[in-house]
Amino acid sequence: MAEFKNKTVLITGASRGIGEAASRLYAEAGANVVMMARSGDRIAAIAEEIGAMALTGDVASYADMQGAIAQTVARFGSLDILINNAGVIEPIGPLADVTPEGWGAVIDINAKGVFNGMHAALPVMAQAGGGTIITISSGAAHNALEGWSAYCTSKAGAAMLTRCADLEYRGKGIRIMGLSPGTVATQMQKDIKASGINAVSQLNWEDHIPADWPARCLMWMCGPAGDDLLGQEVSLRDEDVRKAVGLV
Repeated sequence: MAEFKNKTVLITGASRGIGEAASRLYAEAGANVVMMARSGDRIAAIAEEIGAMALTGDVASYADMQGAIAQTVARFGSLDILINNAGVIEPIGPLADVTPEGWGAVIDINAKGVFNGMHAALPVMAQAGGGTIITISSGAAHNALEGWSAYCTSKAGAAMLTRCADLEYRGKGIRIMGLSPGTVATQMQKDIKASGINAVSQLNWEDHIPADWPARCLMWMCGPAGDDLLGQEVSLRDEDVRKAVGLV
């Protein structure tokens, strides 16, 4: 964990779940942690507790994302790691039943939000000679699921965007990867459970992994292990990956 001391990490969707767990872990490792989320009061409280910087903003807004990165660099002088974690799954329902506005909002956050983060971060990292960008992916990026047309589409787009970004920027020293964590015990799983749609909603709470598992995997990917994972989507369902990270 010493390798993260004084490194600057910006985490989106940091108010809960994977984002909060990752923020706490990087702060414990001595990193300069910047937490971004729409829920300002929530991240402000966590940031004060762990010694992080809190920024209220919406990844779907390019101005917000660009501003967050500018403030990060102004405060700490660098941006070493960007974790594109912000994501939503609702509305859940048959394609013809959800509203175009609701469907589009998922695309704006889950896909365009990733683009916004990359677009704002890449010039900063390229000028510095390197950096790491990891986007939270999902098995839904590769498998159609009933009621999740917006989520599946947005995650598929973000997964391809990750591959495109790696193709274009690997030669500039920027490490770009994806992490598919599987089902995680977060509020999103409670929303899925409440929907009663598709097999994922039938899972029990104890079937989901704790949020600190993907957080620990993110840190592992940001370390030397990430050199062999560029452009790839790491699956936390893979037992070999879990063993490498030290998860049981």
